[in-house]
Amino acid sequence: MDSQIVARVRGVAGGPILRALVRTPFVRTRLARRRSQPVEGEVVDEELAAVLRLDDLLGQSEHRGLTPAQARLQIGELIRLCEAPVPEGVTAHDEHVPGPAGPIPVRCYAPAGLPSPSPGMVFFHGGGWVTGDLVTHDHLCRRIAGEARLRVIAVDYRLAPEHPFPAGVEDAVAAFGFVARRAERFGIDAARLGVAGDSAGGNLAAVVARRTRGDAVTPAVVALVYPGLDLTRSSASHRTFGERYFLTSQMIEWYLDHYLGTDRASQRHIDASPLLAEDHGGMLGIHLITVAHFDPLRDEGEAYARKLASAGARVKLVRLPTMIHGFAVIGGASPAALAATETLIGDIGAALRGELSG
Repeated sequence: MDSQIVARVRGVAGGPILRALVRTPFVRTRLARRRSQPVEGEVVDEELAAVLRLDDLLGQSEHRGLTPAQARLQIGELIRLCEAPVPEGVTAHDEHVPGPAGPIPVRCYAPAGLPSPSPGMVFFHGGGWVTGDLVTHDHLCRRIAGEARLRVIAVDYRLAPEHPFPAGVEDAVAAFGFVARRAERFGIDAARLGVAGDSAGGNLAAVVARRTRGDAVTPAVVALVYPGLDLTRSSASHRTFGERYFLTSQMIEWYLDHYLGTDRASQRHIDASPLLAEDHGGMLGIHLITVAHFDPLRDEGEAYARKLASAGARVKLVRLPTMIHGFAVIGGASPAALAATETLIGDIGAALRGELSG
């Protein structure tokens, strides 16, 4: 049966058939059966378990032997197959902002009827600093803009290995700084400007928040979604969830080889591993940190939340019990993943409006 499913999926040109397969009870149960055992008291969402099994069979998430260009195509296709339908009522246009090595492409999103100035968010996409781009996260950024009722500036920062660490960090800091200084140009109220990112983008967002302490404009909200914050990978969740849950230890090693190079001394630099910074004080704004239970990065996100809270920051930490790494961009394959994404987007909007509770 599994081989028949694989044969059908390999011939699919787009996501609807994959989503239909995953949501068919018999197929979903058949695919999910190998992920049905609880780990630390939780069980993976059934639709996501089916996607994981398909990923096993198709080999979509294994980067071993792939070039960065091949991995970018592979991840892009996986997201395209599994992402939720594009939200309506949000317009977007592309432009550039100044960067340390030349203009940085950005994509600017705004929902229909949003007055100016409005709350805004500078967003950094995930993908291990090697894969991901404005296209892979287009639907997510549209959803954030539309559902949170704010303007989103998505940043196409330089990727490794063509531009290894700290190029992406430099672009992230420069892009946020430019938007903050020219907020009116983007239709954004600088007092209600946040920064956000998922995975590697969450890492960059955390670094931007730390690097802009003391600036005239600091992020009013810092939203980190399953962020990578300790590149030494010393937390227990890396050992517990290093296999079988999409983001594997082998994948992380592949990403770090390209981002940091073979000399791993920089993995302890606080611009690579913000969790390792000694001083977390002065972090203004609200920090929204969302982690997935079945994610090797889970523990470092939670440890970062504790450090921020101990330093006096306002923090809301959410652990999603049935989710895996990457859930925010594969909501088309799992209603639970889409609902979780919409909830965290609601928190972003409420935080920027000063209405967040809890």
